[in-house]
Amino acid sequence: MRLLDQEFIGLTIIITQSKNKTLVGLKGKIVDETRDMITIKTSKGDKKLIKKEIRFQIIDGKTMEIDGFKIIGRPEDRIKK
Repeated sequence: MRLLDQEFIGLTIIITQSKNKTLVGLKGKIVDETRDMITIKTSKGDKKLIKKEIRFQIIDGKTMEIDGFKIIGRPEDRIKK
């Protein structure tokens, strides 16, 4: 099973690229995911991020970088594939 086909909630990520440059370097744990957004819990509270506008690294033993555009869609549909 590919990482892109798995559940993301609970994973820690760090934003590596964003249209909003203030988000680059932001780190947190994914607490929610919808079709177009992910919500992460940071040290300063929850932050909603638009998937198509970010690129992030998953920090989970091994590091993998993901383009948010590639995971647009309902998470339950992505997992079923």
